[in-house]
Amino acid sequence: MSTTEPSTHPPGPQSWAEVHASEDFQRLRSRLRRFVFPMTALFLVWYLTYVLLADYAHDFMSTKVVGNINLGLVLGLLQFVSTFVITGLYVRYANRKLDPIADRIREDMEGDAS
Repeated sequence: MSTTEPSTHPPGPQSWAEVHASEDFQRLRSRLRRFVFPMTALFLVWYLTYVLLADYAHDFMSTKVVGNINLGLVLGLLQFVSTFVITGLYVRYANRKLDPIADRIREDMEGDAS
């Protein structure tokens, strides 16, 4: 459904301003920030460390691990692995901590239209 089509649900008992000011919404924002900000900082530090090592520590990054595979390649591939790990952690966190609150807010907004 596009945003220009009329909603099939009747308006809920609360306005958006009331929802934004509600305790549930504030808890949802707090929990989201509690996960997102530290994880973003951690990933940026990890990524920038990799970039700095690649630029300034050529001997370290060219250290052979196995055959023609060097430490730079391993750390580069771990960038992809860490992205998938962070995504998995976020999905798990959202399912346990965020979705129940978001569902409760949505139900309050829709006013049990079902």
